[in-house]
Amino acid sequence: MRTPDAQLRAGHVPAAYLPDGADPRTVVVVHHQEHDRDWTGPIVLVLVAAAGSVGVVMTLCLLLQVAATTATTLAAAAPAGVGLSIAVRRKGK
Repeated sequence: MRTPDAQLRAGHVPAAYLPDGADPRTVVVVHHQEHDRDWTGPIVLVLVAAAGSVGVVMTLCLLLQVAATTATTLAAAAPAGVGLSIAVRRKGK
């Protein structure tokens, strides 16, 4: 009996549920039948979480692509205009 209401479903009546002075052999337990579970909420939650995860991954991919393109462009342009030049002069005798 793994669930808390397993005793009641098996027909065992715990003493705490018996009214005072009642004979346990004459007590009838009526069980409440629960409705089937509605799975719409959990399924929608999983779909929304999956779509959000895909959106985050796509955004990160786009940002990495833009950063790589920018870095490549800067690396290609850097030697052309950013280099330092030093003029070395010799003194003649």
